[in-house]
Amino acid sequence: MTRALTAGRREPLSSETRSAVIFLHGYGANGADLLGLADPLGEHLPDTLFLSPDAPEDCAGSPMGFQWFPIPWIDGSSEEESMEGMARAVADLDAFLDGVMVDEDLLPEQVMVFGFSQGTMMALHVLPRREDPVAGICAFSGRLVQPEVLQDELLCRPPVLLVHGDSDDVVPPESLPQAAEALQGAGWKEVYAHVMKGTGHGIAMDGLEVALAFMRQRLGYA
Repeated sequence: MTRALTAGRREPLSSETRSAVIFLHGYGANGADLLGLADPLGEHLPDTLFLSPDAPEDCAGSPMGFQWFPIPWIDGSSEEESMEGMARAVADLDAFLDGVMVDEDLLPEQVMVFGFSQGTMMALHVLPRREDPVAGICAFSGRLVQPEVLQDELLCRPPVLLVHGDSDDVVPPESLPQAAEALQGAGWKEVYAHVMKGTGHGIAMDGLEVALAFMRQRLGYA
């Protein structure tokens, strides 16, 4: 049985929902952590609904936050517990995405997923394994989990924008070219990358501007 995800939301400025952006937060954070990005993004995406769910598990490494799955080198879990946790979270996120499309009357190509850190790991794992591609994935400061099985398990190839800070001391910056190489090796035609110079484990303005252009184009604004 899947766990229902509780999501914060910001309604479209135009009051008419023609697309949605779903934020997936990082380890130890919560949905509110990224939902604030709806303010600078929303004025350029006026017909877009913004949703930001809390991950399904309380976070052992950050008692006030949530996690999509355990991280062994932070919380002392085993690799097996981490993989089992990720499998459960994958099912939860799949169910959440299905529910959003039904409840908001949206097609996959009207939905953009914006992940940060562990949220990016979830996005890059879940979205290619769904039958129909979403409009795109904005993948900030994360990595591609289990690249060796991607080719055998993928069902679609949504456009991907990889963004990473070159001073990231949490998720190594080389995770970006590693993910790009794996995606391209699995047949992706649309993989884009942007390096945020002088940026650590976070989202800098230049990265957000690149992501906005990517979203506007794929959600029909440009």
